[in-house]
Amino acid sequence: MFKKYVSDLKAEFKGYNGKKLTQDLMAGLTVAAVALPLALAFGVSSGADAASGLVTAIVAGIVIGILSGASYQISGPTGAMAAILLSVSAKYGITGVLTAGFLSGAILIIAAVCRVGKLVSYLPAPVITGFTSGIAIIIALGQIDNFFGTHSVGENQIAKIGSYFSGTGSFNPNWWAVMFGGLVVLIMIVYPKKWNAVVPSSLVGIIVALIVNMVFFEQGTVAEVGAIPSSLITDDSIIRKGFDFGNITNLIMPAVSIAALGMIESLLCGASAGKMKGERLDASRELIAQGIGNMVIPLLGGVPATAAIARTSVAIKSGGQTRLVSVFHSVVLILSMFLLGGVMSRIPMAALAGVLMVTAFRMNDWAAIKSIFKKKFKSSILQYVLTMVSTVVFDLTVAIVIGVVAAMIVFVVKSSELRVTSSDIDEDKLKGKVRSGHHEEFKVVYVSGPLFFGTQEKLINQLEALEGNPQVILSMRGVPTADDISLSELERLYNTLREKGTQISFTGVQTAVCEMMDRAGFRERIGEEHFYWDAVAAIKALEVREYGSDYAD
Repeated sequence: MFKKYVSDLKAEFKGYNGKKLTQDLMAGLTVAAVALPLALAFGVSSGADAASGLVTAIVAGIVIGILSGASYQISGPTGAMAAILLSVSAKYGITGVLTAGFLSGAILIIAAVCRVGKLVSYLPAPVITGFTSGIAIIIALGQIDNFFGTHSVGENQIAKIGSYFSGTGSFNPNWWAVMFGGLVVLIMIVYPKKWNAVVPSSLVGIIVALIVNMVFFEQGTVAEVGAIPSSLITDDSIIRKGFDFGNITNLIMPAVSIAALGMIESLLCGASAGKMKGERLDASRELIAQGIGNMVIPLLGGVPATAAIARTSVAIKSGGQTRLVSVFHSVVLILSMFLLGGVMSRIPMAALAGVLMVTAFRMNDWAAIKSIFKKKFKSSILQYVLTMVSTVVFDLTVAIVIGVVAAMIVFVVKSSELRVTSSDIDEDKLKGKVRSGHHEEFKVVYVSGPLFFGTQEKLINQLEALEGNPQVILSMRGVPTADDISLSELERLYNTLREKGTQISFTGVQTAVCEMMDRAGFRERIGEEHFYWDAVAAIKALEVREYGSDYAD
């Protein structure tokens, strides 16, 4: 893997010159403009602080960016990750979040070695869409306090909303906070899309809110971001506070959830951005990069990171050439931290909440959701709704398991459908193939689908209804598999109908079903003479048996 990494780097920087360096610098500056407000917002929304969000974006941009499985990936704090971290923070505090983040990094490296990344391709699209919508709901709910200037308590967002009504929380809005949040939301909605490529709407909204707060309001009128230390090591970092060894066993499952989300987001981002750049992502190397990055970031006080499709797509669209874009974006963020820390401390929390509210809305894949419901794909609707609700009520890991299990059940049900139809002999189709016209006593039963204990009853009922017809031709060309239980029941019915004067012939039996019949001794007991390639061969043989050889071709 290391040799391939070196080889890929040589190919990536082959012919690198001043022009490409300039393109990388400008792309890095553009990405930093997008990342700055999001890093502040996601740091706060994860239960940590704005400084932690900045540290995450800076370290992820350098460490993960350099080691990444592709030249275009930009990693940092994301909304989906913040939603998971908030619930961990509510239970175990920021030290628990950083410890879980460190563990998740180790899990990602193990996943890369075991090549678990391939499993992401098996996740159904409605499940991914569902958990994205669920994450968006969690982000929006998690910003109610900051947006309205209210106070809630609880271990998760549902509990916090409930605290408003139970009296343990307090929903007494600060209307100045609402004004700041609404101002940012309005700017992001009406901001022209063509300008967004130059200066992102989220950054403009934050700047406007910051100016209004500094010019017209005294400090303390609304909740603010607060002091941003000019250091890449926060006060809550593992280096300074150590690991949360007391809760280490309790943090394993949250770490698995964080690692699962990191893997899914990073690989899906790589697959999507890879199509834009025309470059394939090395999934295993990307997971190792994410793993190493997420083991380093908590040491310095940053929250877990993952590849971010918004920042990655901006890097590509801005003309980024190499992974240096990620490094340059981190350098710009470092300068912002050192030079603008005092100014950024006055950013209203409600303004960041406004950014996250709009971001949560835009996270949803509205085109996919509209398609699922408009076209009334019942199985997709079930997977989407189940995953979305499970994400909000439980967590990502449980939600994905529920969504995948639901998808498997739907698939099994659909795949297990057995279609059985019967018809009379079509004389027109037999012209020139057989001589006789005595086909009134013949019935052809067409079977399509797997034959097993769950579907056998449908076939048995159909055959029992044909009692009294001397000749029944059972066409099994559409049966891919059969189990011993269904064959045992079919043999019982065969013997019963035969005693009552009805003879069943089998046609078009597939190889896999034949093998199962042979293993079960079915064909031996029924008799090879009752098995034919198709219905015409069966009719010929039955006519010869019934009316003599003059009726054969």
